[in-house]
Amino acid sequence: MADRFHDRADAGRHLAVELADYANRPDVLVLGLPRGGVPVAFEVAQSLGAPLDVFVVRKIGVPGHEELAMGAIATGGVRVVNRDVVEELRIPQEVFDAVARIEQQELERRERAYRGDRPPPDVRGRTVILIDDGLATGSTMRAAIAALRRLGPARIVVAVPTAAAETCDALRGEVDDVVCAVTPTRFYAVGLWYEDFSQTTDEEVHDLLEQARALHDVPHQ
Repeated sequence: MADRFHDRADAGRHLAVELADYANRPDVLVLGLPRGGVPVAFEVAQSLGAPLDVFVVRKIGVPGHEELAMGAIATGGVRVVNRDVVEELRIPQEVFDAVARIEQQELERRERAYRGDRPPPDVRGRTVILIDDGLATGSTMRAAIAALRRLGPARIVVAVPTAAAETCDALRGEVDDVVCAVTPTRFYAVGLWYEDFSQTTDEEVHDLLEQARALHDVPHQ
């Protein structure tokens, strides 16, 4: 299969080339979507000379159809409600709240695991490059975009090593820039475009953030 990356670090180095215009700019902040987006984002941040942090987002899925997002919560106390889904399916508030509470617990666990007591990054007025290891349907990235926008960045850039072409095209109307390094004609799934797509652990995410912080200080709220 052509155009496969060896692993997420290799994918990040390829993606960094596509993002060269953002190198050495003081307004740029790189945010990785955990877990798999962080090894990719680490390589990009190193190449661009930019600080790195995580943007933890949890979809609030419709019970029984969890891939369908009725909302999302994210780093910085952001909560987004997908009114179209909630109203069309007539989802009661108590059902939404119950799922949101479960996802909030996982979000807080991940925040503690990744950054300890450090506050979330301050994105206000910055150019934020939001990175994942790939995009299939793009539902998680859309939730992240909606949540990030609430925090007041100047510009949002979505960047991934590989994606379905139609997903990249659809996202162009939602953010300021979209960079998809490889868009195979027959995409199928993100993992097919990596030789090594083993799961990234919480410990790996934590260690990469610590390495990045040793080189670049992250602005905090």
